[in-house]
Amino acid sequence: MAAFIAQNLAPIMFAALVVVLLLGYPVAFSLGAVGLMFFAIGVELAPFSRCVELSSVCTRIGDPVITLDWPLLQSLPASIYGIMSNDTLLAIPFFTFMGLILERSGMAEDLLDTVGQLFGTVRGGLAYAVIFVGALLAATTGVVAASVISMGLISLPIMLRYGYDRRLAAGVIAASGTLAQIIPPSLVLIVMADQLGRSVGDMYEAAFLPGMILAGAYAFYVFIVATIWPERAPGLPADAIGFRETDGSRGLGSLGMLAIVSGVSGWLLMRDTTFRGPDFVILTMATAIAVAFAIALLSFGTRWATGLRTLSRLAEQVTFVMVPPLALIFLVLGTIFIGLATPTEGGAMGAVGAMGLAYAKRLLDNDPKRLSLDIVRQATEQTAKLSAFVMFILIGARIFSLAFYGVNGHLWIEHLLSGLPGGQLGFLIFVNLLVFVLAFFLDFFELAFILVPLLAPVASKLGIDLVWFGIILSVNMQTSFLHPPFGFALFFLRSVAAKQPYIDRVTRKEMQPVTTEQIYWGAVPFVVIQMAMVGLLIAFPGLVLRDHDGPPPAQQIPGSVSPQPKGGISLPSLGLPGAAPGGSPLGGPSFGTPKLGAPAMGGPPRLDAAPSARKQGPALPRTSPFAGPDGGPVLPDNAPKI
Repeated sequence: MAAFIAQNLAPIMFAALVVVLLLGYPVAFSLGAVGLMFFAIGVELAPFSRCVELSSVCTRIGDPVITLDWPLLQSLPASIYGIMSNDTLLAIPFFTFMGLILERSGMAEDLLDTVGQLFGTVRGGLAYAVIFVGALLAATTGVVAASVISMGLISLPIMLRYGYDRRLAAGVIAASGTLAQIIPPSLVLIVMADQLGRSVGDMYEAAFLPGMILAGAYAFYVFIVATIWPERAPGLPADAIGFRETDGSRGLGSLGMLAIVSGVSGWLLMRDTTFRGPDFVILTMATAIAVAFAIALLSFGTRWATGLRTLSRLAEQVTFVMVPPLALIFLVLGTIFIGLATPTEGGAMGAVGAMGLAYAKRLLDNDPKRLSLDIVRQATEQTAKLSAFVMFILIGARIFSLAFYGVNGHLWIEHLLSGLPGGQLGFLIFVNLLVFVLAFFLDFFELAFILVPLLAPVASKLGIDLVWFGIILSVNMQTSFLHPPFGFALFFLRSVAAKQPYIDRVTRKEMQPVTTEQIYWGAVPFVVIQMAMVGLLIAFPGLVLRDHDGPPPAQQIPGSVSPQPKGGISLPSLGLPGAAPGGSPLGGPSFGTPKLGAPAMGGPPRLDAAPSARKQGPALPRTSPFAGPDGGPVLPDNAPKI
């Protein structure tokens, strides 16, 4: 019996993790507890794990399936330090802080009001405005909660006031908020790049077009509903339209001319540059908005000096409201795309830029609510909570993976998935169905840290480009925010939607509340759209892979994974005092995809040191992912004793 359990400890360990998670225990502590428990079990069962026949976890007769021993626990402190020193993950608190500051400064309110006026009496105009602003907020904040809560507070009462179907209104707001998952600077893409061992910049560029297509698909769905059932998405009444000229016209011609002039000017100024793809789009957009802003400033100055208006009120309002967030998009994404900054540096500039925009709005509007010490404190607290949440999941994942590697779990996963019928297509279909089902119970952080590291080595072995694979999974993981009944975007919207009848502050009419059932049913069509987008990306990889033909090497950014030498997993230096140029005795483990095909969420810490500094440990078979050249586990000279 002991031999049977030892031979099958990997699937037993994985099943135990699933059971503990379904019982509702926190993910970080579940990972750590299961990892430590099975580490102890594995050490005791190691003598009974000799291979008697070849299998998914036995590659040679006589070798042990379990390669765990107590001295391996000495590697955990250095492994945890490696998590804390990962520069790439530092982008998460920066982008989170940026999004929270912008959300609390009232930028979303200004955008929704202006864009809603822009669409005017068009049927479904408010829904189009929500989708447009959702994409814009996604490109400036990258935080789903900030987008959904802002638009739920501002747009939902207005949409209900003018007779929008409650299911459509709730679905549009929740789905538009989830665009922050795929449109850069998405937190999901940072984590995904980290787990796949790819550059965050590559992931951002690859996600740019799919994110725009997904936003367009949402708008197309609204168009279909507004065309077939116009009563579900009416246009604004004429008396609700503001920013009119003295003659009563809306001034759309002036706005259109400004858009054409600035767009053509941007293209003419950038057409002879060497930038292509998303780089060209971002830089052209930045140049165009600079031209538009200059024209609007000139118009404002002329009107102030002479009283003559060269641009309509609507054109000036749209320009002055749209330029700040668009400028922040260029500051963050443009510098990352063209290589002027790493994602971490871009996030830092975005955080500073958000503070600057909020302070400027405070001065221009003479409104202390735009930016105050209390707002900064709240944003800092929320950022610290999210960062601690991510760090604890990573620490738990490291402990779990240390034991999972030791029972050859990575070989079991690889054998299980690489044997699926259909090759690459069969693997992609199975994996996306698996992620879709698991998204009912797990959020994107949990999926990214638990599942993705197990799938990445198999995808790489099958020849699947990991950037393409990561974008497909990122789109699929959006459904974790919209899945009834556990979608977080639905919870965010439920928290701000009216639960009791209320009196509308404009019409003074009693409005009925939005039920949870209406929110859930409103999200279903957008979940279908997201899954259709996954199928589109699988069928047309060119939507993602425009600039390279095969799996690209990971671009070296601070904290990224260095190319791995054949035969082992070397680790980047933590930059500690006394570190040798080629590595550090306490080199931190990578988050990338190791060459041994093992999961990346905290692979076995190979703490390579100079031969003179390496201590002998209990002999391990050469097939063990923990074994050094001399057969013993690789431990640093100054590894702490247990």
